[in-house]
This record gives sequence, structure tokens and C-alpha cells, in this order.
Amino acid sequence: MRLIEDINGIDKGKFYSFTASVLEGINPGNKVLVIISDYTRVDFTDRIGPLMVDIFKKKGVTKLDFLNAGGTHRGMEESEFFLKLGLKEKGRSISFFNHMFGQPGNLAGIGSISSELVKEKTNNQLNKPIPVTVNKLILSNYSTIIAISGTVPHEASGYSGGLKIFFPGVSGPEVIDLFHWAAVLVGIPDIIGTVDNNARDIINEGSKLIFDNLKCNAFTFNMVNTETDGGVIPNGLYVDKGYEGFIKAYRAAAALSSKVYIKYIDQPIEQAVQVIPEHFDEIWTAAKGSYKLQKPGVMAKGGEIILYAPHINCFHSNKKIDEEIKEVGYHCKDRICSILGAGKKISRNSASHLINAAGSGIFDPKTGKEELNFKLTLASGIPEEVCKSVGLNYRDPRTIKKSDFLGPGKLWIEEGGKYLYTLDKRKKD
Repeated sequence: MRLIEDINGIDKGKFYSFTASVLEGINPGNKVLVIISDYTRVDFTDRIGPLMVDIFKKKGVTKLDFLNAGGTHRGMEESEFFLKLGLKEKGRSISFFNHMFGQPGNLAGIGSISSELVKEKTNNQLNKPIPVTVNKLILSNYSTIIAISGTVPHEASGYSGGLKIFFPGVSGPEVIDLFHWAAVLVGIPDIIGTVDNNARDIINEGSKLIFDNLKCNAFTFNMVNTETDGGVIPNGLYVDKGYEGFIKAYRAAAALSSKVYIKYIDQPIEQAVQVIPEHFDEIWTAAKGSYKLQKPGVMAKGGEIILYAPHINCFHSNKKIDEEIKEVGYHCKDRICSILGAGKKISRNSASHLINAAGSGIFDPKTGKEELNFKLTLASGIPEEVCKSVGLNYRDPRTIKKSDFLGPGKLWIEEGGKYLYTLDKRKKD
């Protein structure tokens, strides 16, 4: 494994020399596919992109395609590709592609994960196979595939990065639906911030099928970085190849990420404000502000999480998903399962988001009474009546003042959804 690691930030010269040496050591052939994470991920792909273009051009690459592994997120505009990759122009050899998960013509089926494994990994809560469909591009006649991804605590996989960019990043709707549903059945508290977990086992199993069908070498570039007022600072870059190499690099990156992205508190939070950054432009992604506060004991019983996002006006930019969210609303797992069991037809992916954002709770099907562990409040551009209709609290964003959230039991989080909080009375920031 080749790696560069410095928890205090990597010297610019050292970073470029290391990255250049790695790229020089790859024999890319003439046709390369680079899979990248999308606009919602803040990382340093923009520092790798220009180096890759320059070095691979000198090595004779005549076709360099970039595929956005956006899952169900909206597609990226060409300007966003340029920004993400740090490029100023494409040139004739470069093409940009969005995954477009909902278009069957873009997808190919390559097998399925057995119902026995799914049942085992969901603690007997889901007993059906997960069909593995992927973007056809990755099965095309490329000479090299490179996957560039950031590594941060993630609600459905423990940490993002590594094999997740294939499964479910460039997978079909069946994969996205059933994988996220399997993960939500396991639960955020048991997944987020853990390197090994049942959801990651499902990712690995699905990725085995994908790697068995690849026609070329695949390399992973796993990034860990810090965000400052001056921009993104690289903390680590882990490079390896092949299925086992992806897992090794992921583990190493996750170990470093835990030092960068986990914050410790010594008492439960009564009220927290997550200031949602501009690149989260839907509640779908802004909900990370809820996910990152759901480790056991972090939120006091009955506490409140406020997502402060005046710039957000929708739950999801995809009309169908947005309508499903409004139709069912935010509830705990048992109530959502009851709604689905009564015949409500929505995607399991949408259902997973609703459960994850609302958090744990208790539902009595006989009385219809539901009690959530914490309150989730939107201080966004979504009107009060819409918030209440989906079971969320509303607060006028104009009333949110930092000074009101600095006392005991309160927490103002400037970079909302970025850090994972955990309760440990032995540790303080």
C-alpha cells in the first residue's frame, strides 16, 4: 500500500510529489474511467484531477472519462465537474458523465446478494436477495478504472469511501433501495463511525460481484482532509488496487478519519443547531446534521436538533422522492414499517431517509402513539405548514442567533453535518 499521512496537514510540495509519483507508477493504457464522488462531498479531488490529466496525457491516454457516483443525488452540471476536478477546460479527450441511476438503459445486472446473507446481516429483519445492477460504463472496455473518494463517518456504511463508490454509488435503484433499507434496519447507532459493521459487509459482498466483472485493474484513492477558512487541507491519501486493496486502503483511511471527524462531548445535548453548508441543497443531504448526533447518549431524551438552512427549499430535487417524503413524513422505524405494511407504496430508499432523519423512537400500533427520542426542527426555506405536515418542527430561520445556543446543554455547530459526535466523559475537545 502506498500512502501519505499527516494529521496536521500535508505540505503542498510533499502532497504533489507523492501524488505525481503514484500516478507515474500506474500504467493506464489509453482509455481510463475515473469515478468521483459528487458535489455534496468536500474533499481534494480538485488537486488530484489536474495532475492526473497532465500525467496521463503524457502517458498516451486518449480517452479520459469522469463518472459522478452520485447515487440518488441530482446530477452535476458541467461547471460543477470543473470545480470538483480542478479543471479549467476539458479538451477533446475528456468527457463527464452523471450516473443517472433511474435510467435502465445505463445499467447492467451482474448477479445478486443471497437472501441468506441479507437476513443474517439485518438480524432477520429482511429476507430477500439484493440484485446487483451497476452503471454499464464500469463494464466497458476501459484499460484502467480509478475511484477517488473521501472518507468520513457515514450513517449507512460506517465510513464513506472505498468500495462504497461502486455499491451503491454507481448502482441501480434496486441496490440503492434495498441496501439503504438493510442499513436502516441495522440502525445508525450501530453503523456510523464503525469500520466493520453489517452494512459494510453487504457493501463488500456486492462489490465482489462487481470486481468479478471488471475487465481491467481498478485503483482506489481514499482521501482524508480537514476543512478550514482557507479551504481544504489534505490529511491523508491512501492508494491501492484490486478488491483487497480497496479494503486495506479504506481501513487505513477510516482510522485517520476517526481522528479528524469524531468529536467527544462529556454530557448529553439538550439543543443543537447544525448550520448546514451551501453544498447541501436538499433536506435529503442536510439530514446529516441529524445523523451525526445519533450515537447513544449524545442527545438528551426529548432534546432538539435544529437544521439551520435558509437556502434549502425542498426535501429532494427529484420530484418523485420529494413527493414520497411529503406523503409519508418523518417517523421512527416501527411506525414507517407499519405504514409500509399497510400497503403504502414508496421506495425503501425514501423510507430509509425518513427513519434516519427522525431517529429512534417508540410506536404503539394499537394506539397509534409515537414518541421520538428527540425533536427535529427545520429552520429553512420550507414553510411551516409543510414542515408540520411531515412531522417536523418549524422555526423561522430569522430567529436563529448563535448567542442563544452557547449555554450549558446547548451546541452551535458551524459546519453542520460534518462531524460525528460521541459521548465520552473521559474526553473533551
